[in-house]
Amino acid sequence: MASLTSSLSFSALSQCSDKKAVVPSSRSLASNSDWFRIRAGFSCHYVGFRASNSSSRMVVHCMSSTAEAPPTVADTKLNFLKAYKRPIPSVYNTVLQELLVQHHLMKYKRTFRYDPVFALGFVTVYDQLMDGYPSDEDRAAIFQSYIKALNEEPEQYRIDSQKLEEWARAQNASSLIEFSSKEGEVEGTLKDISERASHGNFSYSRFFAVGLFRILELANATEPTILEKLCSALNINKRSVDRDLDVYRNLLSKLVQAKELLKEYVEREKKKREERTESKANEAITKCLGDYEYAGQ
Repeated sequence: MASLTSSLSFSALSQCSDKKAVVPSSRSLASNSDWFRIRAGFSCHYVGFRASNSSSRMVVHCMSSTAEAPPTVADTKLNFLKAYKRPIPSVYNTVLQELLVQHHLMKYKRTFRYDPVFALGFVTVYDQLMDGYPSDEDRAAIFQSYIKALNEEPEQYRIDSQKLEEWARAQNASSLIEFSSKEGEVEGTLKDISERASHGNFSYSRFFAVGLFRILELANATEPTILEKLCSALNINKRSVDRDLDVYRNLLSKLVQAKELLKEYVEREKKKREERTESKANEAITKCLGDYEYAGQ
């Protein structure tokens, strides 16, 4: 973000110079400081006016700051389509595109900050969604394209998720809840989340909820009371976690049904192709036999 401070005349607010400009006072201006915000495109300009009752002259100061606008949802979707050009079966693509939109909105929230729990949640959802995909190579390529479309690093997601999974497997119900009294990389991450959440600076999301539950699964501590205590230690609303976990379970259930239908469809089409091939082969054999018999007469 660039920031500059300069002076300008009231009659030309759109231009800033490096020198102070002295301008006549105006009756319509208050005697104390008034602040005006001027928006031009994606830049925000803050202009301050200082006036004095005892002076007929006034100095005007201008401060402007510019910030690059975040990409739109359309930009992110286009990035994905450019990165992965092969067709994706609709049963996967429909959910994948919706996931990408949600992920985009999560990332560009003002309070969002990437953390390994979020990464584990997304990786868990993605792996469950793409389970049974026809090609392992394509599944990995789609993951790479998806994360890069959000201007993030796919390797970081995988590495952080793996580290967190390894840590979770070594935990139990008590050690999970007591993370604040322990030292370590993961414990430090959880402490940071708890601290930010307590001050309202933590961006909660469904991926975080799934990541949290995945930790409990790996630690064999899925009792509702343990989740409640862990949410309390992290200063996270358990009702939100419960709601989002229900959404996640329903999504998985629908995906299983859709994949079963897809599997039945593929098998049915395969059988039809085999029958058509067999029928054509029989016709060809019959024709050949007929030609042979005709030639022998």
